[in-house]
Amino acid sequence: MATVAQSLLFLVSLQCLLTLSFAAAAATAAARRTYIVHMSHHEKPSLFPTHHDWYLSRLLSLPSSSSSSPSSPTLLYSYSAAYPGFAASLDPSQAASLRRSPAVLGVYEDAVYSLHTTRTPEFLGLSAELSAHGPNPDPSSADVVIGLLDTGVWPQSRSFDDSGMPNVPARWRGQCESGPDFDPRLCNKKLIGARSFSKGYHMASGGSFLKDPKETDSPRDQEGHGTHTASTAAGSRVANASLLGYASGTARGMATRARVASYKVCWRNGCFGSDILAGMDQAILDGVDVLSLSLGGGSAPYYRDTIAIGSFAAVERGIFVSCSAGNAGPARATLANVAPWIMTVGAGTLDRDFPAYAVLGNKKRFTGVSLYSGPGMGKKLVGLVYDKGSDGSGNLCLPGSLQPALVRGKVVVCDRGTNARVEKGSVVRAAGGVGMILANTAASGEELVADSHLLPAVAVGRKVGDLIREYASSNLNPTATIGFGGTVLGVQPSPVVAAFSSRGPNLVTPQILKPDVIGPGVNILAAWSGAVGPTGLEKDTRKTQFNIMSGTSMSCPHISGLAALLKAAHPNWSPSAIKSALMTTAYTHDNTNSSLRDAAGGTYSTPWAHGSGHVDPEKALSPGLVYDISTDDYVAFLCSLDYTIDQVRAVAKRPNVTCSRKFADPGQLNYPSFSVLFGSKRIVRYTRQLTNVGTAGSVYAVTVMGPPAVEVTVKPPKLVFAKVGDRRSYTVTFVSKKGMNQTVRSDFGSIVWSNAQNEVRSPVAYAWTQIG
Repeated sequence: MATVAQSLLFLVSLQCLLTLSFAAAAATAAARRTYIVHMSHHEKPSLFPTHHDWYLSRLLSLPSSSSSSPSSPTLLYSYSAAYPGFAASLDPSQAASLRRSPAVLGVYEDAVYSLHTTRTPEFLGLSAELSAHGPNPDPSSADVVIGLLDTGVWPQSRSFDDSGMPNVPARWRGQCESGPDFDPRLCNKKLIGARSFSKGYHMASGGSFLKDPKETDSPRDQEGHGTHTASTAAGSRVANASLLGYASGTARGMATRARVASYKVCWRNGCFGSDILAGMDQAILDGVDVLSLSLGGGSAPYYRDTIAIGSFAAVERGIFVSCSAGNAGPARATLANVAPWIMTVGAGTLDRDFPAYAVLGNKKRFTGVSLYSGPGMGKKLVGLVYDKGSDGSGNLCLPGSLQPALVRGKVVVCDRGTNARVEKGSVVRAAGGVGMILANTAASGEELVADSHLLPAVAVGRKVGDLIREYASSNLNPTATIGFGGTVLGVQPSPVVAAFSSRGPNLVTPQILKPDVIGPGVNILAAWSGAVGPTGLEKDTRKTQFNIMSGTSMSCPHISGLAALLKAAHPNWSPSAIKSALMTTAYTHDNTNSSLRDAAGGTYSTPWAHGSGHVDPEKALSPGLVYDISTDDYVAFLCSLDYTIDQVRAVAKRPNVTCSRKFADPGQLNYPSFSVLFGSKRIVRYTRQLTNVGTAGSVYAVTVMGPPAVEVTVKPPKLVFAKVGDRRSYTVTFVSKKGMNQTVRSDFGSIVWSNAQNEVRSPVAYAWTQIG
């Protein structure tokens, strides 16, 4: 038997060899890829003091690469809290060798995820006191830590000022790391953590990462996205904030007294799953209370979904996880981050706008939006051109598609789509154009997103765009000019579901309705990086402390901040209770008291677009009842998906999972919303349990709304809660009526439990055909 000294010497040698191999990895990275390896966690031999040592040994035992430049495998990350396994750089033969090992449950190639890119507190009804302290001015509200996985942070931003903040909670185990352009002393009592994770990105880029002068291996935000999301969630109050004069006022996050911890996992070419998992792993160990991820990929089974796996580990430790739904709308079934333990957030508009105008030579004046802040065009009309070009790309204003001789000195009409909106303006300017009308097509409908263009520009909807395109194409001498109207408040209707916001149904588990909610995600003002201009283009040399951005990337941190407020107000609530409170109190009517509308076509929105509705933080603080879900319930849910035991363990990280308890239908999970799939069945029956978090002696009665094709019965129709904490169950039976017209593939309704004080609302989605 080996002595302790011999074992330690062996492990030190392993560590040295693998460290050296990482230093030389760039030279052979082209033949190798990053893999995430799922280990049978409980099978670690007692010889190894830690799982990390075991992983090192497994890698060193692999055969050398069979390529022309042989190399040893490289250990990138050992995961402990978020995932049972590690990430390594391997060649295909080494990955195949690992798959044959009995202790290895899965070997998965690293995936690339993408980012889903200060009037908000007033629009949400948040008072200054509420966002600072929760319902009671208790210093413990400053103990809540929000961890954001993003592009890093710009620590000098005034949004991270720590004036009046108490000392950092003693339980906090995080730190601010040093980097070539990041001094840990820039952190303070507000920004209490800043780390970066780049090994997966480094290996994928074949060493080019180190040669990029704009990419530094540090927590500093060179892109702006991470600073924007962090300040949206928990930024301090900053007076006189604006984007070059637009949206002027006081900027502040949702939870102004919460702490911020930044985990940089996204780089210029994307966010790699191995780095995301490492960031989640560290955030869990550091002690965050809320995790916010404004990024995602496509749909995948939960055991193959890096974010779903890491989030399960976080939720099991009482951490609330909020993720963006994605920006692939308005196409159906485009959602990301659909695991039921994740809060999946779509995007809606605010009641604030930035009007701009296109005035045509036929004296017609059309309204759009813009954030252009430079010299205007004046009232003089200039030539207007809509050029499809010989290859049909001129209408999109793609780089190199415009003919300078045709567009010089003119306003150019550009169709929205394919390339970035601000890049189109840059292309027009480079070709000699003096202005741009950015016209929506059917894909974006009437949704208007304002941008800080480099030249006078206005974005218009599809209907107006069609009129302008027709005028520019049919008139012998079309002319136009562009004007700007500043900032306007009180816009009606609002909120409206953003056309870009990804839609249901949920393809991974159709019995779970997603998204969960929508929040403000269009034209959001928040802090910005000092390293990049407001458009993010290299040609944009402007600098601004704040920027206006749109995307579910922006709506996600709103909900993360609100979850921090609820956590401060109700420290004993589980993540699922917080999620339930935000969902069941969400509203489904706009500020004209009409049902929520969809920007894509102007029609009424559905729960596949807005989930339970638009969040209402004031009501969420006192929801009356909540649908609570334990991690054991989530395991039973996973077991109901026909996964193997090993696949369930990949998510749940429990060696003793046997699936002895499972649901007959995944929709039996105690979720705050319903998704009913009739398919070959005419009857679907679900039981739900509600927990009283309101007052003792509460009595609730049920109200059902639904389509005529479905008969809905709820038993019992009344729930009585004698004490706070009491739990009561009800069973709802959905019957698809015979003889009804079944040509409609889907429909929607609701189940509401209410009394004089509270209304606990659950949306219901119905589908009669296979979802997909």
